[in-house]
Amino acid sequence: MMGSKRRGEITKVLQDEGTISISDLANRLGVSLETIRRDVKPLTDEGVIVRTHGAVGLPQHLGEAPFERRMRENAGAKRAIARHVAGTISNGDSIMLDTGTTTSFLARELLQYRNLTVVTNSSDIARTLATVNGNKVFMAGGELRSDNGAAFGALAIDFISRFNVAHSIISIGAIDATHGLMDYNLEEAEFARMVLSRGERSVVVSDASKFGRQGLVQVCDFAGFDELVTDSPPPDDVLQSLSRAGARVSIAGNEA
Repeated sequence: MMGSKRRGEITKVLQDEGTISISDLANRLGVSLETIRRDVKPLTDEGVIVRTHGAVGLPQHLGEAPFERRMRENAGAKRAIARHVAGTISNGDSIMLDTGTTTSFLARELLQYRNLTVVTNSSDIARTLATVNGNKVFMAGGELRSDNGAAFGALAIDFISRFNVAHSIISIGAIDATHGLMDYNLEEAEFARMVLSRGERSVVVSDASKFGRQGLVQVCDFAGFDELVTDSPPPDDVLQSLSRAGARVSIAGNEA
């Protein structure tokens, strides 16, 4: 029977991460995949944790953690990524941003710019950039989600499909060497896919914690965007997939 110490360690990791892959959990605890699968089974049987598609999480944290909590996770890396991307944008540019913690950090970095045209589904981003420095902000309509204040669905997708912008930028929940960009919610994945299609330049922003994760829904493969901006080099398998697809990788101010 699994000891209370291991059970406590698993619960603590999930409280910190929200959701984590089985392989990442095994690595965090320094045990084999076989061991962690044996440890996880009684916890899932009891309903203490939930398992789905190779990942586990606490029931209240299945998928991604609440927006406010995710803003605090890896904040330094997200801020560095946002600063790098902001350095590629000029006054007067047009930008489309989906909702996400890293894109919200980018919105804050863009406060120094003037006369931007911003299209977004995020109330946080709209609130940050509207009414300042001569910006024009267009926000997709629809019901706002209680967890992140963003609009999704057919209305939102139809709205942004009418725009063509210089920079389309999304944040992402998971990056898998085989399946490419993935997310945990169908509507978010569909919205992100549309965002990437509307820019002359399409950019994905993600801190390194998303490498090796598998979400529930594919956004696109590695040929579906121009550039990935992250805070540390991707694992070899992800880097090879990016290279084969011709996607550029930028590492928080440096290029790889």
